[in-house]
Formats: sequence, C-alpha cells, structure tokens
Amino acid sequence: MENIVIIGNGIAGITAARHIRKNSDKKITVVSAETDYFFSRTALMYIYMGHMKFEHTQPYENWFWKKNRIDLVKAFVTQVNHEDKKLVLQDGNTINYDKLIIATGSKPNKFGWPGQDLPGVQGLYSKQDLDQLEANAPDNKTCKRAVIVGGGLIGIEMAEMLRSRKIPVTFLVRENSFWNGVLPSGESQMINEHILEHHIDLRLETNLVEILADENGRAKAVTTDKGDTIECTVVGLTAGVSPNIDFLKESGIAIGRGVKVNRFLETNIPDIYAIGDCAEQHEGIGQRRPIEAVWYTGRMMGETVAQTICGNKIEYKPGHWFNSAKFLDLEYQTYGWVFSEQNKKENEQHFHWRHATEKICVTIAFDKDSKQFLGINTFGIRMRHEIFNRWLSEKRDINHIMEFLKDANFDPEFFAAYENEIISKFNSEFGTHITPKKKSWKRIFSNA
Repeated sequence: MENIVIIGNGIAGITAARHIRKNSDKKITVVSAETDYFFSRTALMYIYMGHMKFEHTQPYENWFWKKNRIDLVKAFVTQVNHEDKKLVLQDGNTINYDKLIIATGSKPNKFGWPGQDLPGVQGLYSKQDLDQLEANAPDNKTCKRAVIVGGGLIGIEMAEMLRSRKIPVTFLVRENSFWNGVLPSGESQMINEHILEHHIDLRLETNLVEILADENGRAKAVTTDKGDTIECTVVGLTAGVSPNIDFLKESGIAIGRGVKVNRFLETNIPDIYAIGDCAEQHEGIGQRRPIEAVWYTGRMMGETVAQTICGNKIEYKPGHWFNSAKFLDLEYQTYGWVFSEQNKKENEQHFHWRHATEKICVTIAFDKDSKQFLGINTFGIRMRHEIFNRWLSEKRDINHIMEFLKDANFDPEFFAAYENEIISKFNSEFGTHITPKKKSWKRIFSNA
C-alpha cells in the first residue's frame, strides 16, 4: 500500500489528508510537533480573549482521525532524506514514505534586533505562541505594558487580544500609515483613526532599535529610532512571517524563500510536494505573490495536491484573489485587485467612498480606459463572494458594478444600506447618471 506522509497539520496538510482519504485507500501519516490534533489557527486569538476554549477550535472530534485511518505522529522532523525516502525525527526515529507533502507553514520574522530572543519577546502564530502569551501577559498586573512591532494583520490581532485584558499597548509601525503597502490611503488613514480610538498608542514611522533586559534577563523596555525608551514586559514581534523550512536546507530540495514548486505543487525531487504558506511558486500566478500565506489558498492547495496524488493530476488554479480580515471590530473584505498608492498600476483608477460619521468605506478599482472592473475593498459592509467572483470572470465594467451593487450586499435586511450614497458620489465624481437597480434573487446568477 502506498504510504503518503504529510509534514504539518495546518489547513493545507489536513485538507490534503482528508481529500486523499476521500479518493483512495492509501496509508496516510501526518507528522506535526505543534499540537495533537488539527485546529483553526485563525481562532487562536478568541481563546485568549475568553470567547472559546481550545477544544472549540478543533473542527473534528478526536475519533475522526482513527475512523478515517489517518495516523497522527506528534514529532519534529529534522531531516528529509529523499534518496532513501525517509524522514529523520528529533528523537532519532525515522519514518519512510512513498510520497511526501511538505506543509510546514510559517514562522514569525526576526530581523536581528538586539534582545529579540529574550524571555518576554514572542510572535503570535502557533499554539505554543498562544500559551507563551498566556504566561507572559495573564493580566494587566503582571504585564504593565506590551509593545508590538510590525503593523500587519497579526499585529492588530495581538493588540486586540491584549486590550481585551486592559493591558496598555504601544504599536510600532515603520510605515507612515497603517498597512499602507496594501491598503489605499483613505482606508489606511481610517484604520489609523480606528486604532487610536481603541486606546492603542500607535506610533507611525517608528522602528525598533533594541530590546533591553532587566536584571533577571527578561525584556523590560524597547528603544526606538526616535530616541524613545518604552518600558514594557512583553514585546510582540509581528513584522510578518516567512516559510518554516530551515530543516530543509541540506535536503537537496530546491528552496528560495519557500519550497520551490511548479503549478502542480511539485518540487524538484520526484514524489515530494509542497503546499500552503511554505510553498513558493517559481513565478506568481497572475498578480498573486509567489508565496501566499492565506488560509483559503492553503486549503485549495491541499485539495489540488490530493487529486494529483490520487491519479488525477491537476494544476493549481486559485482563481480570483479574495480575502477577509478584521481590524479590531471592523470587518474587511477584498475581491480582485485594489492596490495601494505605492503599488498602483498605470491603468488603475480608484473610486473611494467613506461614510461621514461611521468607520465604513468602499474603494473600487477599475481600468481608466476600458472601465473594466478590477477589484473592490469594503470596510464595515459585507459583500457576496460569488457575485464579485462572477463579475470579475465576466469582465464587467464599473458602471455595471455600480448599477447592481445592491445585489452584492450580504448584510441582513435590517442593516443600514449605503448603495444610494455610494452611487450618488460616483455620479458626481465621474459625471455619470447611474440609477441603482436590483435583480430578483433567482436571476442574480444569470447573465440577464
């Protein structure tokens, strides 16, 4: 019986295991040192905030794995010997494989800051990181202040977690506006305001210089390039993540920033694949980055590689870009491509609408010549993925999007609707005379 071994029990690895089992009777072994069972990584923050227990983040009951004949091994892989098709574990034991899937995810970035390895300094990615935060910052008496370094999605999550326990937070962001390498300026500015309103000490254009230790060797303060010394007992390093592949450096498997794969998620070594956060396409697909540390792309890669391993070789085709996140209590969705000012394409034009008093806004990108719809960002308004996915595939123009924008609204009926205001501003800005329309629900997915 062919033996499939998967390193990593995150969304990519477990999706691959589940779909291989759906389509075959192959032997499946999942190796991970993080946890006994698969859990939802995106839910980690809610455990710390008291909204759920760890067992609530596990999508499957513990009996699921045995019933589906998926063997789980809690161990750390130190070496891949592809010539003998063998994994070497930290305890010295070995595991043989016929086909190997590398799905080891990411690790928090460190940039050589003095003091970055002191007790009290940590990232927020793994279950171990969550346990460490619980020990480092159980309450605002033990943790008098936390400093978070890096203005991405993990940083804002960590800030929200700490503020839920009334721990003061200072947020160091090197850019001149929060996440402005990703978000257009109007949205980035709105997030700046939102962070400050949640009593977070946001310091823009500020870099970490050093983390200082107390007499016991624990973090006690940070210094910044503005000449400030900020006393703290926890330092959160959230300046992005990078593929967790250090154990592969002498393996003969081609690596760049991640494990190099082709469109079939194959590495340079026969019978070895890589998926999820640790996989790096030789060239990005469309306008996607070669490495995509995103939950849904990990799931899609898992499904794709499972088909290939079960004899139905298919190419990884992630389709139109989409994502969602939360900035504190503010929901964000994106479909297609809406680039920040510094990354904006030559032909890309933006329409931006922001509510006069609420933290609600919409930015729509379109081609300035052809008027083809390119993408949309929304904050505080939920949109229907299926509709924007179809409009992107059909290459609809911006006028069609505005005309039928009501169709895409996913908010319940009793929520306030803003389409009339949005279209009114669009008409005023671009000299159009668009009247909002709404198709009957049965016809929304037709071409009528």
